[in-house]
Amino acid sequence: MGACCSEPVNFDGEVDLFHFDLHRAVGKGAFGKVRVVEHKRTKKLYALKYIEKAKCIKQKAIANIIQERRLLEEIDHPYIVNLRYAFQDDENCFFVLDLMLGGDLRFHLERRGRLEEEHVRLWAAELASGLDYLRSQRIIHRDLKPDNILLDAQGHAHITDFNVAIHYSERRLHTSVAGSMAYMAPEILARQGYSWHVDWWSLGVVLWELIFHRRPFDGRNADRMTQAIINDALRYPQNLSEYCTEEAKDFLTGLLEKNPKLRLGCRSRSRGIDDIHEHPWFAGLDWDALESKEIQPAFVPDMKKANFDVSHELDEFLMVEKPLTHSKRKANPDLEKMKPELRQLEEQFTVYDFSKNQRMSYYPHNQPITTSNHNEDGEPATVLQSTTNTMLPTTTMVERSSAGSPLPDERIPPHPTISMDIHDSRRSDSR
Repeated sequence: MGACCSEPVNFDGEVDLFHFDLHRAVGKGAFGKVRVVEHKRTKKLYALKYIEKAKCIKQKAIANIIQERRLLEEIDHPYIVNLRYAFQDDENCFFVLDLMLGGDLRFHLERRGRLEEEHVRLWAAELASGLDYLRSQRIIHRDLKPDNILLDAQGHAHITDFNVAIHYSERRLHTSVAGSMAYMAPEILARQGYSWHVDWWSLGVVLWELIFHRRPFDGRNADRMTQAIINDALRYPQNLSEYCTEEAKDFLTGLLEKNPKLRLGCRSRSRGIDDIHEHPWFAGLDWDALESKEIQPAFVPDMKKANFDVSHELDEFLMVEKPLTHSKRKANPDLEKMKPELRQLEEQFTVYDFSKNQRMSYYPHNQPITTSNHNEDGEPATVLQSTTNTMLPTTTMVERSSAGSPLPDERIPPHPTISMDIHDSRRSDSR
């Protein structure tokens, strides 16, 4: 499978689609798709996420695509789906990512029902490691859910899909609503202002769903779900021992603490991850071995089967008007004659090659100063409020944030968009 190119590939030049052979399609989202690709020189497999520029413009998502591209360049962690290459042609923007052949946790949850505590425990530790790394990089994921957690061939868990992720500042809070409602922290829905603490709440919801095969807060509509998340107490099954241990229950309770200052993993910058490491649920876990992926997961995906919806491949080859093919770019495009959105992509969705480029940070350092009410000094906060919008419980959405946005010459502020649900697969051994 894959297109052929009669001309020799220039591997010493900038990376482009001609460097890769195209294999099967494994996922799709709002305006892009994912397929397996193989680097022609190294023979390594990756996940290619490609996004049509025309659909990006139509959905007013140019800024989000650029922001995701920049955030991914800053990230390199064992339990995150890392960016390896980025480039574009005349019609698409491309992300080449670590390939996860084990499928996402939503796929396994739907097919197996609730998952055993032994499996969930290791994933919880791996995801906690990834979230602590993101916090250290000043990044909030904002859409942690089973769909956005991918397993590699060995069964290790990885965080993916940074379409609505943002940088945070210690000096101000975000107030925009972003993510999937069922996994949103109460401080987001209550419009109190929030920071990186919200990802740890989302982790609690994810783990609850994996163990109990349902979410802790539900509702027939968005308003009921919002009120439940903000006000309702946790209700564990009466036959709890059939699902998990008391240690697991205590861990879930800690993550699903409505006060972000008291939430497990968030109690202070100096103690947050130590509270995770020292929790009784992880007694005996070798965290150094975990960081180096030396612990073998109890759950290993069946690699003889497709761990994704095979209809994606049929859709790519039977239903798509213009299937992805190798195509040369127009030589010397005239930026002055381009539409503003296309010019923005041309200038700001820059080429990245992990084998040649050092990762760099786009963190906006010169933000206006506003005190956060989640800081450890207990000072009062000034929270800038953003406009409201209508939310759907299962839809990833984002509205413009009025806090933490960069200055115009530093980064592009987010616009409303829908995040992609990527089903990339196996993580390549390219770190």
